[in-house]
Amino acid sequence: MTGGGAPGAAGIIRCLKMDSRIQLLVGDANPEAVGRYLNEAFIDLPLASDPDFIDRLLAISIDHKIDVLFPLVTRELFKLAGEKERFLQHGIRIIVSDDESLRIANDKSALVDHLKKHHILVPEFKIVHSLEELEQAAIELGYPQKNVVVKPSVSNGSRGVRVLSEQIDEYDLLMNYKPSNLYSSLSKIKSTFEGKPFPEFLVSEYLPGDEFTIDTLVFQGEPYCIVPRRRLKMVEGISTKGRFEKNETIIEYARAIISSMNLSGPIGIQVKQAEDGQFKVLEINPRIQGTSVSALGAGINLPLNAVLQEFYQTIPPLDEPKWGVSFTRYYMEVFH
Repeated sequence: MTGGGAPGAAGIIRCLKMDSRIQLLVGDANPEAVGRYLNEAFIDLPLASDPDFIDRLLAISIDHKIDVLFPLVTRELFKLAGEKERFLQHGIRIIVSDDESLRIANDKSALVDHLKKHHILVPEFKIVHSLEELEQAAIELGYPQKNVVVKPSVSNGSRGVRVLSEQIDEYDLLMNYKPSNLYSSLSKIKSTFEGKPFPEFLVSEYLPGDEFTIDTLVFQGEPYCIVPRRRLKMVEGISTKGRFEKNETIIEYARAIISSMNLSGPIGIQVKQAEDGQFKVLEINPRIQGTSVSALGAGINLPLNAVLQEFYQTIPPLDEPKWGVSFTRYYMEVFH
């Protein structure tokens, strides 16, 4: 498992170690990653941007007789997607989707455009390449009477995402919210980018309703495990409190999204409710999500089953999730 210092690494390590048949090697580019202290075997890895990343990772995998490689780092996925066959020649399977599916899933603009072409419901959106286009798109989507969302087409987590609103109370934001709040205004965005490079942006309908994360496991392009959880509390974009709910509408929506793409392994989908009550996609995470380990409370060990389906090349039998289970995440220290 790479990404031994990722936010969800501790829980994923715990999930994998629940099967005594698994011998786990954890790696990370940070020699002080928490995974070093949570697993018996740890190895230093180069960064994904290192030209020798693939050769070094393959050599480590061969040397340690690795059967399944489980990458947690988004940047590693793109390097590994094109090398699946090379690793497979040495009997090493990688839990990663193909290049084109990764490109679509990781690009928010490409994703909604792809889903729209497949007649799958998405928020109203426009793809823009300049400040002038962004302003025009916001107005066409109802701004300033309505809130709109702007986000870079390619970014990790919540980086670059803002809700443009002229109804916000600046005093309330200053006194009652942490500086990481998502609200801004068109004038602030324009002043921020003045004289700076402007990447491709997605301008879209604001979805004010309930938000769900959907954990899925995909085998040979088809989803066979779809577990929605309501996001009740978030800290810096990461769920810290939630509840597993059997919402058939959301489950079928996620099934349609996954079935339109050639994805593989654990895939996360974020959806939010529009004003009319319909759920619409926010983004796809083409990897296991940090909070996926909370599905243990619903009786589903997502990381372990992701590994087992690669190892055995068949779908492990899964019980029906224990719907209605809630979870709360908290910080915990490791001393070394």
